[in-house]
Amino acid sequence: MTLATQSTPAARASSDTPPSPRPVRLKRWFVIVGLALVLLVGGIVGFNAFRNKMIANFFANNKPPPTQVTIAEAKQEVLPNLLTAVGDLAAVHQVNVTTDVNGRITDILFTAGATVKAGAPLVQLFDEPERADLANFKAQAKVAELSLDRAKQLASRQFGPQATVDSAQAAFDQANAGIAKTEALISQKLVKAPFDGVLGVRRVEVGQYLTAGTQIVTLTDLSKIYANFTVTEKQSGTLKVGQTVRVEVDAYPGRVFEGKLTTIEPQILTDTRNIRVQATIDNPEQILKPGMFATTTVVLPEKPAVVTVPETAVDYTLYGDSVYLITENKAEDGKVNLTAVRTFVRVGDRIKGRAVIQSGIKAGDRVVAVGQLKLQSGAAVTISPNPPPPVSAKPSPY
Repeated sequence: MTLATQSTPAARASSDTPPSPRPVRLKRWFVIVGLALVLLVGGIVGFNAFRNKMIANFFANNKPPPTQVTIAEAKQEVLPNLLTAVGDLAAVHQVNVTTDVNGRITDILFTAGATVKAGAPLVQLFDEPERADLANFKAQAKVAELSLDRAKQLASRQFGPQATVDSAQAAFDQANAGIAKTEALISQKLVKAPFDGVLGVRRVEVGQYLTAGTQIVTLTDLSKIYANFTVTEKQSGTLKVGQTVRVEVDAYPGRVFEGKLTTIEPQILTDTRNIRVQATIDNPEQILKPGMFATTTVVLPEKPAVVTVPETAVDYTLYGDSVYLITENKAEDGKVNLTAVRTFVRVGDRIKGRAVIQSGIKAGDRVVAVGQLKLQSGAAVTISPNPPPPVSAKPSPY
């Protein structure tokens, strides 16, 4: 008998032992864990769905209160047709008073800042040599006149030749020419005001020697003032001589000075394509001064009526200009609710605090004038009791 066929008591005992229950318990454990995971995941999903539903119900039933805004009505009106530009003022008559000849000042006959009339003496230069020459020429003229009279009497009686008369006449005329020349030199030594005006600061002193062209004082006629400004080539087609021009200066805020368009330059500047324009303004109070910076406004012919809204109602963005249009919605209970709907518009000119709306809304529409920053399109609004903002008195630039 071999070893392979022999059975030992230990082998027999192991073959009679029942199998272990471990595999059954392991399967039961996996089942329990799987069911727990399913319940956990299902609970989380259900809780999230319930939470989202409750949040949606909360916001659906808890709407924010309407935003209080100030509204304004779009109007159809005829706006002033204005052309605004900047320029400066210049005097109609202004000159630096100078002397025509050299000489020493013997007397100053004016007060700085005074108002003078045309021909008023201002400065006297030393003229004694000229006055002596004038006396000499007057004496020569008297002698020449007597000689001429005698020569004419002798010639009329045939006692003297005509050549003597001609010679005496030439001497007389020469003496008179010397008188006229000397008187002209004397008049040059007395500097006078060339026109009515206001004198400036005195630049000379008594005893000072002046050369021809030396500035003595400025003289300015302030009764009328020029307003010089430029407009573009495109705008020049609307200008005509005689149109009303309004001028404002920084020195007198709020005041408007009116004048007439008097000159339109016939040539257009080739470098800027602008054209020079000049208006004349009466200045009876003499408060406008040459050199002042001025804002000029030309009153052009009226345009047809346009739709306008306050400038504050327009919302300017990169995506376009818009306004919030007020619309009415009737609720189930019959109550009228107001909503603000963003409406894009095309804006034209802006003048006197109002903006011209070329398209997008019509006359009679109500728009939000104050409070746009708190709004979104479709938001509920209520009308504020506060009135719309006041319109600016100063026109906005084009």
